[in-house]
Amino acid sequence: MADEFTREERAALAPYVSNLDGPVFALVNLPEVVKGALFARYSRSPKSLRRLFVDEFLGAAGLEAAAFGAPGGDAGTQRAEQLYERVFVEYGDDSVAQLGGVHLACEGASNILTKVLEWGRLMAYLEQSTRYIPYDDRPDGRYRYHVPAELPGALRERYVATLDRSFDTYRAWLPKLRAFFEKKFPRDPAESETVYRMTIRAKALDTLRGMLPAATTSNVGIYGTGQAYEQLLLRMRAYPLQEVRAYANLMLVELRKVIPAFLKRVDVPERGGVWSAYFAETRREMREVAGRLLNAGAAAGTVPPPVALEDEVTLTDFDPDGEVKVVAAALYAVSSRSDAELLDAARAMTHDERNAVLAAYVGKRLNRRHRPGRAFERTSYRFDVLGDYGAFRDLQRHRLLTLEWQRLTPGHGHVVPEAIAEAGAADDWRRVLAESAELHDAIEAIGLADVASYAVSMAYRVRFYMDMNAREAMHLIELRTTPQGHPSYRRICQTMHRLIGERHPAIAATMTFADHSAVELERLEAERAAARRRAASA
Repeated sequence: MADEFTREERAALAPYVSNLDGPVFALVNLPEVVKGALFARYSRSPKSLRRLFVDEFLGAAGLEAAAFGAPGGDAGTQRAEQLYERVFVEYGDDSVAQLGGVHLACEGASNILTKVLEWGRLMAYLEQSTRYIPYDDRPDGRYRYHVPAELPGALRERYVATLDRSFDTYRAWLPKLRAFFEKKFPRDPAESETVYRMTIRAKALDTLRGMLPAATTSNVGIYGTGQAYEQLLLRMRAYPLQEVRAYANLMLVELRKVIPAFLKRVDVPERGGVWSAYFAETRREMREVAGRLLNAGAAAGTVPPPVALEDEVTLTDFDPDGEVKVVAAALYAVSSRSDAELLDAARAMTHDERNAVLAAYVGKRLNRRHRPGRAFERTSYRFDVLGDYGAFRDLQRHRLLTLEWQRLTPGHGHVVPEAIAEAGAADDWRRVLAESAELHDAIEAIGLADVASYAVSMAYRVRFYMDMNAREAMHLIELRTTPQGHPSYRRICQTMHRLIGERHPAIAATMTFADHSAVELERLEAERAAARRRAASA
C-alpha cells in the first residue's frame, strides 16, 4: 500500500525523489551520506524510504522550509552523520559504507601510482591513454612526468636530464612516425580525411609509447563506495613510495568533503593507523624472507635469458577436468540433482553430448557482450605473463580476476616494435632504453629500489600473473583481441586463447569473438565506426 503524505510533505519530498507514488524511485539532489544513511535504516525500520526521509531526516525544519519554497534545510545531513557515527564507528558495521559513493578525479599521477589507484576490484576507473594522447607538450615549461621526492640532489638532476632526453626523442619522432605510416599506408581516396588522420596518429602513438618512462603522468577518474575508498587509502598510506602516500593524504581531504562519515577511521592511530601498519609490516617481512630464501643460491648480477615473444605467456595451472565440471555446472540450475550427481553424469556423457550441453548453454551469441552464465566460473586458468609495461597497464585494469605483479625493472629485457626499425628509429630507441636502464641501476644502487622503477621505459617487460575463470577469460580475450587493440596486449591474449584451446578445446571454441587476424592499422575500423556514429547523431 502506498504511503499517504500531506500536501506539505509531498512538496518537501518532491525535490529529492524521482516520483512520489510509485514502488520504484530514485533518490536525487541528496548528499551521499544521507542516501547511504537512508538505506542503512531500511533494515531496522518498517517504514518506506520516503516516510523515513520525511520523519527522521527532513524533520519539522525541512517541512517548514519547503512550505516557503526553500530547500529542506540540510536535507537530513546532520541526522545521517549521527547515524553513521553510531552504526559505522561504534558498532563496526562496515557494510553501511557501501551505500554512498564519490566520483574522484586524480590528476598528475605517475604510471606507477595509477596502478596502485586501480588496485581495488569494487571500483570503476577511466585512465588517460597513451594510445590517444600525445605526450609531446610541455605545460609550465616541463614534460609531464613525476620527479620522486626521495631522490637526492645530483641523482635528481641526472633523473630530470635523462627523462627530458627521452621525451625530446619521443617528441622528435612523433611527426616522423606519422609521415612514415602515411607513406606506408597511403589514404584511399574513398577514406575520410578525419578517419585516416586519427588512425595514423594512433598508430604513431602506439608505436612510440614504449619510449615513455613509468614516471609519465596521467589522469584517472575513479568511482567507488566509501568502503572501497577506505581500503584503497589504508593500502596507499602504507606504500613505500612517497608519491603514493602523499596522494593518499590529498584524496582523504577531498573525500571527506563529500563522504566524511565513511572515512573517519582511516587516520585514527588505533584503527586505520594499525591497519596500514599491518600492510607495511607484512610487505617488509615478505621481502626479507624472499631475499633470504630465494636469492641465497643465485649468482650476483645474474641476468635472465632473453624471452621470445612466443614464450611471453605461460599457462601454469588449469584443471584437466575443467570442461566436464563446466558441463555439470551448466546443468545445475535446470535440474534437481546434486552437484556430485551432475558431475558423475557429465563424466559419463560422450564427447558429443557434452558439446551439446555447452552449445545450448552458450546459445547463439550475436556479439561479444552475449556471454554465458556462471557455469563458466567452474574452471580457471593461471597465466604467468612477461609483457611490456604498456600492455600490463591495459590488462591490469581487469578486476574480476586475480592479478599480481613484480617490480618494474630493466632486467627482463624490452620489446622493439617492427616499425621502429623500419622507420629508422632503432638507434634512438636503444639509446633511450639504455639510458633508462642505467638510471634505474644508479637509483637502485643507493637503496631506492622502488623509486628506481619510475625511470624504466614502458617498453621494458614486467612479470605478472593473471588467474581467471573461463567466464572472465572469455571477456578478457574477446575484448583484448579486437582489431583496434594495441598489438602488445592483442598478442598476449591471442596466446592465452591458444593455450586454453590446447587443454580445453570445447571451452575455447565458445570464445567465438576471439580475433587472431593480423591487423596493420589497428584503429581504422574503430575510427570508421566512430565517424558513422557522429554522422548519425548530427
